[in-house]
Amino acid sequence: MSIVVVGSINMDLVVRVKRHPQPGETLLGSDYETHHGGKGANQAVAAARMLARSMRAKGPASSQNPGVRMIGRVGQDEFGHQLRNALKREGINVHATLPIAAPTGVAFIAVNEEGQNTIIVSPGANHRLRPENLSLAEFEGARVVVLQLEIPLETVRRAAELGRQVGARVILNAAPAQKLPDRLLEYIDILVVNETEALGLSGVLPNSPEIALEVAQLLAKKVPTVIITLGEQGAVWVSPEGQGHQPVPEVEVVDATGAGDAFIGALATALCEGMSLAQAVKRGCVAGALATTKTGAQSSLPWREDVYAQLES
Repeated sequence: MSIVVVGSINMDLVVRVKRHPQPGETLLGSDYETHHGGKGANQAVAAARMLARSMRAKGPASSQNPGVRMIGRVGQDEFGHQLRNALKREGINVHATLPIAAPTGVAFIAVNEEGQNTIIVSPGANHRLRPENLSLAEFEGARVVVLQLEIPLETVRRAAELGRQVGARVILNAAPAQKLPDRLLEYIDILVVNETEALGLSGVLPNSPEIALEVAQLLAKKVPTVIITLGEQGAVWVSPEGQGHQPVPEVEVVDATGAGDAFIGALATALCEGMSLAQAVKRGCVAGALATTKTGAQSSLPWREDVYAQLES
């Protein structure tokens, strides 16, 4: 096994609207669609697809890639059954993704005509994943551990601690935005945030690559490596290896849902394969851009061959 993802598993209910409503306003939207989602599950799928040597060659992880394990919780309901089986079809090890007596997490997503989204998450079973549910055995063999903040913060900290114990590189995608205690950050090797999340942590909005580098340098006082994603402006990073700015390819944006998760999955797999941070960020930017060209979360995540074809072009 090479990558362990600990995080949320949701069913996304998506509706398209001409524009996002104002407070107190009601708008009519399209027929709603259901998509498999949750930041944890999305990033696990993104990693599995980037590790797969043959595009859309799904199957057991042992035959397709070095292995991705998903640790999470779903409900004992139809959504939970569908989501767990979907992860298995992607070749992801779900032995530590257990159905429990709670509703499966649901995300309510509105997408406007420009492809920008607003999201409300009902955590459900995700918030029943507790620190005591995690065991060291589930992390053995991991080279990279990927975490987000859609599960309890104390569970995130315990997962980071276990990742550090097995010698893995621990990545925290600090989303959704919230304050991060030092007792968590001490176990994090790479912090990845977008503009909104960086604002919440630093008090400064990084709305340009130049400002983002300054913010990343500030955040790097607590975490060795900081990456700030900037949407169509790409991403910047600061680390002991240096710093830099990576642009993204121009694409026709259809739906931004899942773009950040595609970035994380590509970043994690590139680091797992021994690439430099600059190379990993470049692959993340390409994967994130490609994800915006399709609708949905997991349905939009690109395959390894998609990303490499874009890199070659």
